Amino acid sequence: MAGAESPAGGQAELEPVVSLVDVLEEDEELENEACAVLGGSDSEKCSYSQGSVKRQALYACSTCTPEGEEPAGICLACSYECHGSHKLFELYTKRNFRCDCGNSKFKNLECKLFPDKSKVNSCNKYNDNFFGLYCICKRPYPDPEDEVPDEMIQCVVCEDWFHGRHLGAIPPESGDFQEMVCQACMKRCSFLWAYAAQLAVTRVCAEDDGLLLNVDGVGDQEVIKPENGGHQDNTQKEDVPEHGKNAGKEVKAEQNNEPCTSSSSESVGQIVFTKENTKTEVQAGCRLQELQAKQFVKTDAATYWPLNWRSRLCTCQDCMKMYRELDVLFLTDEYDTVLAYENKGKSEQATDRRDPLMDTLSSMNRVQQVELICEYNDLKTELKDYLKRFADEGTVVKREDIQQFFEEFQSKKRRRVDGLQYYCS
Repeated sequence: MAGAESPAGGQAELEPVVSLVDVLEEDEELENEACAVLGGSDSEKCSYSQGSVKRQALYACSTCTPEGEEPAGICLACSYECHGSHKLFELYTKRNFRCDCGNSKFKNLECKLFPDKSKVNSCNKYNDNFFGLYCICKRPYPDPEDEVPDEMIQCVVCEDWFHGRHLGAIPPESGDFQEMVCQACMKRCSFLWAYAAQLAVTRVCAEDDGLLLNVDGVGDQEVIKPENGGHQDNTQKEDVPEHGKNAGKEVKAEQNNEPCTSSSSESVGQIVFTKENTKTEVQAGCRLQELQAKQFVKTDAATYWPLNWRSRLCTCQDCMKMYRELDVLFLTDEYDTVLAYENKGKSEQATDRRDPLMDTLSSMNRVQQVELICEYNDLKTELKDYLKRFADEGTVVKREDIQQFFEEFQSKKRRRVDGLQYYCS
C-alpha cells in the first residue's frame, strides 16, 4: 500500500518501505564483503603452523605492542581468542606473514592457540601500519583531524595505504583500475615505467610514429632514451626517501585522462616523444628490453594498473633475476593479488543449498510473513545496537558475546509473550 488518507483528507506522510528480501540482499552483500576479506583466513586456528602464509587477514594490537615497542602482527583467530578485549588495528591483508601472537614481542601474553612459537619471525615485514599510521603523512585512519574526504588506496608492492591526494597523480574513477604502485615503489622498481607506457591506466599512448603522454601537473619528468644493454636501469637500487619526509604536504595534480587524439608537441600539458632511428640490441624474447628500446617518461607519481596487468610482465631469465634482487618476485604470481584472495574467500563460503529463511518464507501465508518480518526487524535493530558498543570501544566481538546476546533476546521475547492478555469473545 503506497500511502493512506489522513482524516483531514490529506496524504499521510509516507515512510520508506523495505521488504524482507531487500534486507536479506543487503545482509548478503555485507556478508560477501566480510568473506572477501576474512574468508581465506581461519577464524579458529592460529595460522602460525602454516608458516609464512601467502596472504591472510592481519591485525596489530596496540594494547600489547603500543607505539615505541617492536611492531607485531596477529592472525584472525588470535585476534578473537587472545586479544578479544584489546584495541586492534585492522591491517586488511598482507603477504608472506607469520603470526607473531605470544612471541618475544609480547612481554605479558602467551598465545592460547599456539603457545610454542619461535621468539621472532625474521621473514616478516613491518611498516607504520602496525601502529595505526598510514600514507606519507603518517596519520591514522580514520583521521579525526582531517576534514578532507579522501579514499585510501593500498600499494600492491609495499602494501602501505595512501590518501589519493598524496600519490602525486589523481586516481582514476573508482573501478577504472585494479592495483596501484606508489611513488616510492615506482622509484625503487624503475623498470615498471617502461611497462607503464603501455599498460598503466593513465599511460603513454602509441599514435602514428610518435608516443604521447598526458602528464598535467604531475611534477618533475625524466625522459628515458633508448639504451643498449637492457637491464642496467632496472636493477639499480635507488635510495627510497622516507615516507614522513613529505608529511603534511598535498600534491595537487590534475591529469587529463581523455584518449590521446593529437600528436602535436604544442599541446599544453602534453609531452610528445618520437621514435628514434637508432639501433638497440634487444635480448631475444625479453619483452622489457623491447619496451626500453622506446622512449618513456618517469615521474614522481604513483601509477594505476588495470586487471591482469601482471601477466604482461616479462619472465625471461634476466627479468626473473631482477625481480628477485628487487624482492618483487610476487608480481609474477597470479594468486598473489588481493582480488585472487577475495575470490578464494567467497568461493570457500559459497554453498549450493538455498537460504533456509527464504524457504520458510515461501511456505507461509501473508500474516505469518508479516509477523516474521517484524521479529526479524526487532532482532536486527537490537543486534546492531549491541554490536555498536564493541565498535565504539574498538574491541573484538567473541563467540560468547554473541551467545549472550541471543540468550538475552530470547529472554526478552518470552517476557513479552508471557505478559500478553488473551480474551475470549
